[in-house]
Amino acid sequence: MNDDIRAWESLAVELAGWACSRMRAGYAEAKIKNHQADWVTAADLEIEQEVRRRVAETFPHHRVVGEEYGDTGSGAVTWYVDPVDGTTNFVHGLGWSSFSLAAADERGAAAGVVADPWRGEIFSATRDGGAQIFTGVRDGGADPDGQATTCSAAESPSGGLVCTELRGGQVWPGLTAMMETLAEQHCGTRIMGSTALSLASVAAGRCVATVTDAYNTWDVLAGALIARESGAVVLGRTGEPWLEGDLPADGLVAGAPGVARTVWKAWQGA
Repeated sequence: MNDDIRAWESLAVELAGWACSRMRAGYAEAKIKNHQADWVTAADLEIEQEVRRRVAETFPHHRVVGEEYGDTGSGAVTWYVDPVDGTTNFVHGLGWSSFSLAAADERGAAAGVVADPWRGEIFSATRDGGAQIFTGVRDGGADPDGQATTCSAAESPSGGLVCTELRGGQVWPGLTAMMETLAEQHCGTRIMGSTALSLASVAAGRCVATVTDAYNTWDVLAGALIARESGAVVLGRTGEPWLEGDLPADGLVAGAPGVARTVWKAWQGA
């Protein structure tokens, strides 16, 4: 790993710790954006503002793309930030939301973090550098070294969990059929409400796979990198593995090597 990527990861982890503290402090105001299930809070705005400030201060020639403030700056490196992934859960006090931040260069995702303020965990990964988990974040700081994390060694989805998400709050075509196919294999499906955290859960071995049918890059780039660096296989809709470069444009599966192809077939109705 080169020194630039180490520096990007270091800033991302630092910002993740700050974001955890800010999310745990709650929010003073929440507003509806596009529809009744699409929320933004003061915490979303403040966290993204802080990310933009710190990136501009530390790497002034980098670009930032975020959910709340769009695309600013220019440069060979782009940061993708989702300040609160799972804002609907956050608004309603359900402890499944996260902070997601990734830096991408000409080869694609280079460094990324997903932070879970409610479990006090930060997942981090760098390209070809493996994935790790920092713990104890709720106690005022993270384990400075972190611990390596790897995906499940399962060879079958049976007895395991597959996470997925709705598409813009709606059931996407094929979702119920996929769930039925997996249920026939004695695999549970969960719709949790934070794609980034579901992808990180693959890296932790807590679910055997995650399926997301549509997304914005800021939702999934960090989580997909973390899952891949934990040993998981990331497949696009065509079944081709994502190894570097841009994410598949129209959905993906991230899963344990022994499970990913089976879940992909269930997703595609094969």
